Amino acid sequence: MMPNMNPKAMKDMMARMGIKTDEIDALRVVIECNDANIIIENPQVTKISAQGNVSFQVAGDVKEEAKDVSAEITADDVKMVMDKTGKGEDEARKALEESNGDIAEAILKLS
Repeated sequence: MMPNMNPKAMKDMMARMGIKTDEIDALRVVIECNDANIIIENPQVTKISAQGNVSFQVAGDVKEEAKDVSAEITADDVKMVMDKTGKGEDEARKALEESNGDIAEAILKLS
């Protein structure tokens, strides 16, 4: 924000430029990544609409949690790796865990 500028005047100026902002009453924001989740507690979320594009500005208490990849690996995934490689269940599951659940990578790793 520009120093010494009234927030209402700033919002009016942005509206004249075609930029619309709305505050979102969010309880929590979660960004899901491949290997972790970024969690923002007590967020202040602003939706910004400008020139047909929508973006969000998020601020708050940030923490990161690693994903439990083993929970995402299904029995069907393990069976497919076993069938394609001729390896046992333990080897197939370990290869899937090491490849973050990527079936093709696990098969290549065991071949």
